[in-house]
Amino acid sequence: MARIRGSGNKDTELRLVALFREPRINGWRRRHPLAGRPDFVFPRARLAVFVDGCFWHGCPAHATWPKHNARFWRAKILGNRQRDRTVNRLLKQAGWRVVRIWEHALTRRHMNRTAARLKRLLEFVP
Repeated sequence: MARIRGSGNKDTELRLVALFREPRINGWRRRHPLAGRPDFVFPRARLAVFVDGCFWHGCPAHATWPKHNARFWRAKILGNRQRDRTVNRLLKQAGWRVVRIWEHALTRRHMNRTAARLKRLLEFVP
């Protein structure tokens, strides 16, 4: 597994790009050099957006805990959560606002609510 180099969860990130384009949410960048490598950054609003997979980040509503090699997976997922908290703290200390969007918030059922949340965050620029 260590040899597999991913560049994020492409499907969920593309769904978020579609969500940005529908109501014309502009000003976002990808691969912006910030701590924790946010999936999307709005530099003017100093907003870092992360898309968290329900499995990989232990979504309270949809996470599954594998039974095979359970100790490894529990440590992995809890470690991901801890890293998320650390990255949030580092970015906030550097003057950035952080929003984390669960993978399930990008389904058709929740897209409008997620878009409205992002618009509210972008309207308020400190």
